[in-house]
Amino acid sequence: MNSHKTSTSSRVADMFKHWLDSDYNTIKNPKELEAKVDWERCIPFIILHAGLILLIWVGWSPTAVIAAVILYIVRMFAITGFYHRYFSHRTFKTGRVMQFIIAVWGNTSMQRGALWWAANHRHHHQHSDTEEDLHSPGVQGFWWSHIGWITCKRNFPTDYKRIKDLSKFPELVFLNRFDQLVPVIYGIVVYGIGYFLETVYPTLGVTAGQFFVWTFFVSTVFLLHGTLMINSMAHVWGKQRFKTKDDSKNSLILAFITLGEGWHNNHHRYPHSTRQGFRWWEIDITYYGLKFMSMIGLIKDLKRVPKELLEDHKH
Repeated sequence: MNSHKTSTSSRVADMFKHWLDSDYNTIKNPKELEAKVDWERCIPFIILHAGLILLIWVGWSPTAVIAAVILYIVRMFAITGFYHRYFSHRTFKTGRVMQFIIAVWGNTSMQRGALWWAANHRHHHQHSDTEEDLHSPGVQGFWWSHIGWITCKRNFPTDYKRIKDLSKFPELVFLNRFDQLVPVIYGIVVYGIGYFLETVYPTLGVTAGQFFVWTFFVSTVFLLHGTLMINSMAHVWGKQRFKTKDDSKNSLILAFITLGEGWHNNHHRYPHSTRQGFRWWEIDITYYGLKFMSMIGLIKDLKRVPKELLEDHKH
């Protein structure tokens, strides 16, 4: 009986240690594990989605909804512009301080650390829509490619071998290991803002709890699924301009939801470009934001789309 209790408490302790330190007791050969849902990994996602139930009690207000939308856009830009176009593909350059800032910014999305994100995405491009791909709807099915792969224990460790250019920075490794730290700080900050608005501007009709639920739970859940749509829907829905070795598609609707990531076939044809909307009419809000950042000197050397790709869509 006591040994059973000790085993259970030890397992729970290990689970919390993994949540606190993503590199704790890292599995040596994670790919040898079965590709299946690990319910311990699901708990944070379940809590995040269960938080939406609180809407029944906190209600809504224009202030809370607008704040949730703004934080969706701001954090989606961090995922698409920084986690994806910078950390995963290095499509522009920036200084070390700014690199740390955008890593923190991206971490507020609650999609783990920049190094884990980049390592998995680089793996995806190398094995896109093959048996080795972590999230191919054509191979593993829609729901696995959308969210199942994240809940799999074999995909939890960070493959630092794929990101040697990034793992040489100890501050990035720290953020990646303790990837729950920034989300906790984010939650405290948005609750504090809500409390300030409730106290100082009561006419807005927003409470601290209401502001927190909308900006922490609602905004983040929509952000998560908006991002994951590129893994799932962008490989089954849309049109292919370029003949690639995968099923990547272009979609205006997905580009709108993800600030430009919907031009996914363009991206898979030439992932080194900062701009994913190759044509002038392909709206790429993330690129516009990055272009502005380069104009004011925060980033530099944005990589362009090769001229021959713009002239001949059959490449």
